[in-house]
Amino acid sequence: MNVESQRIAPAAIRKSIRVKASQQKAFDTFIARMGKWWLKSHSLLKSPQADVVIEPRSGGRWFEIGEDGSEQMWGRVLEWDSPNRVVLAWQLTAEWAYDPEFETTVEVTFMTDGDETLVEFEHRDLERFGPKAEEIRGGYESGMDGGWAQLLENYRQAADNGD
Repeated sequence: MNVESQRIAPAAIRKSIRVKASQQKAFDTFIARMGKWWLKSHSLLKSPQADVVIEPRSGGRWFEIGEDGSEQMWGRVLEWDSPNRVVLAWQLTAEWAYDPEFETTVEVTFMTDGDETLVEFEHRDLERFGPKAEEIRGGYESGMDGGWAQLLENYRQAADNGD
């Protein structure tokens, strides 16, 4: 058995947050208002980022739009169950390039809890990044450079404030 086959896959990134919004509002803020809370610096476009779009259906596109109208694909919608859950294919490689043949999975669930919503986030299949998997996981998980921790905090603030 070679060393490569013995490598342990990196753990999925899992985050749980509570937002002061109904389940539907929490879902809508995540999906329809992603461009409001996504970090503008996290863009592949030459033009400044104007919006981030998730088309509201299974098979829909996940992409960003530049101020000049240009578009850059990030992935697609694998499963759509509004307002309970969305599963997205993140198709950006370790080199920050869109590849329609590459895919990791982002799943977000929204559960009513009193007058708040519990949002469970998971980014999995990180082993598909190959030799850079652990490095990518570390960057994606941390909030220091705008990873998922920072993005989800931005989302929480947007949902709490009704943005």
